[in-house]
Formats: sequence, structure tokens, C-alpha cells
Amino acid sequence: MRSLIAAVERVDPLIVSGRVAAVHGLLIEARGGLSRLSVGARVEIDRRGALPLAAEVVGFREARALLMPFGAVEGVAPGAEIRIQSGGGALRPTLGWRGRIINAFGEPIDGKGPLPQGPVPYSLRSPPPPAHARGRVGERLDLRVRAMDVFTTCCRGQRLGVFAGSGVGKSVLLSMLAREAECDMVVVGLIGERGREVREFIEETLGEEGLRRAVVVVATSDEPALTRRQAAYATLTIAEYFRDQDLEVLCMMDSVTRFAMAQREIGLAAGEPPTTKGYTPTVFSELPKLLERAGPGPVRGDGTTAGPITALFTVLVDGDDHNEPIADAVRGILDGHIVMERAIAERGRFPAINVLKSISRTMPGCQTPFEQGVVRSARQVMAAYSNMEELIRIGAYRRGADALVDRAIALNPSIEAFLTQRKDEATPLEESFAHLNAILEQGPDA
Repeated sequence: MRSLIAAVERVDPLIVSGRVAAVHGLLIEARGGLSRLSVGARVEIDRRGALPLAAEVVGFREARALLMPFGAVEGVAPGAEIRIQSGGGALRPTLGWRGRIINAFGEPIDGKGPLPQGPVPYSLRSPPPPAHARGRVGERLDLRVRAMDVFTTCCRGQRLGVFAGSGVGKSVLLSMLAREAECDMVVVGLIGERGREVREFIEETLGEEGLRRAVVVVATSDEPALTRRQAAYATLTIAEYFRDQDLEVLCMMDSVTRFAMAQREIGLAAGEPPTTKGYTPTVFSELPKLLERAGPGPVRGDGTTAGPITALFTVLVDGDDHNEPIADAVRGILDGHIVMERAIAERGRFPAINVLKSISRTMPGCQTPFEQGVVRSARQVMAAYSNMEELIRIGAYRRGADALVDRAIALNPSIEAFLTQRKDEATPLEESFAHLNAILEQGPDA
């Protein structure tokens, strides 16, 4: 009954329409009905021989509104009727969305029947909680991935970036976290993913066990830029709903770079000037609005705090350049970064995390003095080996020249084995520290 009442309340008795004035590539110009239009408003455009086309207002030019479609523009003709819909985009999530796969519009694409609709609409563009009204990060989160738990320990409500090139193992790392991380709910956003890899990720990489407590939002690379951008907003919107149910949420998005590319397409079509590497100014203003929605929940009036959203956002670095504009901007917003390198993957160590270049900004505050000592000692040994690695590989280093390097050479095989982890393997956080400490104690001059 509540769903029926909510559906009736959504009906707008006033229908305002406009007309198509021109079509320029992916941009549609509309005339009429400007008093009911605003940036972000939704419209429906009639097409010849096809279903109506959904679109969104992305700007204005003189007396015309600029529309970007959510689908192909084939069939749109001059003078076609445009019906203006009341309000912006919103979703109505419920707990019944667990284990489902949906598109950017909240529609099921897994063949399991219709999705239940909640009574409360959640705006796709809701602002982040105010800084003074949100809680602090909580206790540390057991991710069950040794390299991350030890060297980039993550707290509940923290936001981390996973920076890597293509084919280095980001998706497999996300699937390990989705299955094993200590949380109540997982929300996965596949933004601009290759079409053939979606089913592979869900069925093989994520698996039935991971999907059981997850909601997966999918927008493939062939879909319009507006749809890809909306899928990113939908991912955070669903995470916010589960957060408001006092659940601990792990939100993962692959990838933020494709969200930025979609926003660049929209901005260029709307007439924005290109800046660094062609990215428009709105790309860099939209990134913090999206990423800041994750994190500790807001503090309620009774003093309680909503559940946290712990987030991992992957960044597809262009040409393995970790200083390209999007990577640089995201790194400055998030609470830490995980660097995955192709050279590590090429030698067969997965997950291919370079722990010396990775950092968590909640460390060392979330570690005990014993754990801090273990991490410090391990980093010293690994840094010593890394500095002399080329000389060691060509046989130019002579044992006995440096005691720390000698120790690093002796411990390197064990440390590499510690950092290597199969995708179906999980190690509790305390056990990871104990294992690494045992490795460090076995070497010379330990």
C-alpha cells in the first residue's frame, strides 16, 4: 500500500511540453517550456518508429535548452514533442535489492524479475553530508588481503583509491574484497566496463557468495556518456540508502576515470572549454561531489551516527602515468591510495600492489605499537632491496657490502610469498601481522 501511495504521489497532473529545435551530434536543442526546466531536469522526447527517448538538461544557450540523451538519437526529428518530467532523477532502494544486478536507472538486468520499490526516493545528486555533521572514521576494517591489511590498514568509513593501468588485476582485487571484507553490504559500480567482462566479473570473479550480499550497478562502455555518469551517481545513492539503515557498507567503483571521461564528453558537448588533456572544468568540480558522498555517516539529532560507507575507487591511469590529471585530482581527495604496477604483475605476483608507493592516511593511528614496528621493519627491508634490485639482478652486488641489503636479499623470497595471495584465499588481519613478524625474525640480524 505504501508503494502504491508513493506511486500516486509521483504523478504530476500538470504536463508541460516543448519541441526539438535542432540536433548537433549528441546534443539536442529544445524550445518551449523553459519556465519548468533547470539543469539536471529530465525530459522525454518522441521518436519516429521508436520508443520515447529519455534525456537530461545539461545547460542553456540563449532561449534554448541543451539536452543530452540517455540513448541513441536515431528517430528524433525537428519539431518532435518533448515532455518535461517533474523533479530530477531518483531511486527508491529497499533491502530487497540485495543480490541484484541493475542498470543506471535502477532497472533489473539479471532476469530475476522486477525490483521492489521503497517508499522514500533517494536523489541521484544528493550532496555529501556537511563536514561538521558527520562522524569520524571508525575502527579498522579487516579486508582479508594481506598486502592491504598490513601496509595500508583501512578504517571503517575511509576512502581509498586503487591506481593501476589496464590488465593489472584491479577487478580481481575488488572481487576479493567483495567476498571477504568484514562488512554488512557491498555496492559495486561497474562504470564503462567492457560488455563481455560484466558477466565474467559477476559469475566467476565475484561469484555467488560475493553477489549474495551485494548490489551491482552496470553501465558498459557502449552506453551514452550520460548513462555512464548516472551509474556512478546510482552506486553512491544505493550505498547511502544502506548506510541510513545502519549497515556497514563497502562501496567499490570501477572506475572513477571512466566517470570523468563521461563527464568530459558531456561538458564538451555543452560547450565547455577543454583544459588539461581535454578535461573540462566540471570534471574537477564533479569529482569531489561524487567521492565525498562516501565516508563516515552523518550524526543524527539523537547523537547516533549512521552506518559508514567505506569506499574503494579504482583509477585507470593513462599510459601507466600515475601523475595524469584525474589520478592527481583523486589522490588529493581520498584518504589514501593503493598503487598497482604492471612490472609486479608481469613477474607473477598478484595482487600486484607496490606497498612502498601505497599509503593509508589513517596509519599509524589505527595500529598497535607492535604492528607499527613490524610495518616499519618490513618497509626498511623492502626499500633496501628495491634500491639495489638492479645491481642484485645483474650480479654486481657483493654480499657483505651492506648488512641491511644482505638481510633484504635473504628475506625477499619470503616477503614476496607473503604479498602473493590467490583470489580465493583470505587471511585475518591479526594473522597477517603475525605471519610477517615471523618472516622478519627468521632473517640474519633480525
